[in-house]
Amino acid sequence: MAVRLSALVVQACLLLALSAPAATAGDTLVLNTGVRAPYTMPDRSGFLDRVVAEAFRRVGLKAEVQVYEASERAMQNANAGIDDGIALRIKGLEAQYPNLVRVSEKVIDNDFVAYSRRHRFPTSDWQSLAPYQVAHIIGWKVFESRLGERRDVTRVRDAEQLFELLRQDRADIVLYERWQGLWWARKIGLDARPLEPPLAIQEMFIYLHSKHARLADKVAAALAAMKQDGSYQRIVRDTLAPLAARN
Repeated sequence: MAVRLSALVVQACLLLALSAPAATAGDTLVLNTGVRAPYTMPDRSGFLDRVVAEAFRRVGLKAEVQVYEASERAMQNANAGIDDGIALRIKGLEAQYPNLVRVSEKVIDNDFVAYSRRHRFPTSDWQSLAPYQVAHIIGWKVFESRLGERRDVTRVRDAEQLFELLRQDRADIVLYERWQGLWWARKIGLDARPLEPPLAIQEMFIYLHSKHARLADKVAAALAAMKQDGSYQRIVRDTLAPLAARN
């Protein structure tokens, strides 16, 4: 009986979320994400914080980014309507989470790159990593799908562990996203630079819960307008570009 009642409660919560009214000008929409600095910052000054706030401001709404430790929970909450959407995910998420509607204008291209302290070589393909001891974070599918058969790859829990491996020369190469990697290298004072070109590039998008579906085209237009009028580029210059400058 207790199990049945719990299931009924969950069902009722989902129905309530799905039937919730669309946002009005007085609401603050919450879009969740698993990414941290420099995309999100505690004072909401990160790249993603600012892009989301400005795009929704242009359609007459307030919006903010909430960071989750567990990305799966974030996606489930957005799909259930507990949160209003997802701030930054790859294309195609709606196939697995049918209550999510993708905003068609991309937020950014994520470059997935190799970082090294001592080696400089072109990373024109995944085979270029073969001679080196490589590490990446557990669960990053973009790396696991390409390196899953290599038994000598080190897998760690988080970015701090990843860049400590590089500092201690326990890995020749670590694999990460470009801007988060630059932020970590600077944070811990590590002279590590991304190798070029990126090993993979993925377009990243905002998703909204279906109760906000009518906003998707408006937010897409706002993002496109930001890129046209230079405000998007100013946010990039303020939040991301300084990380690429050598100390």
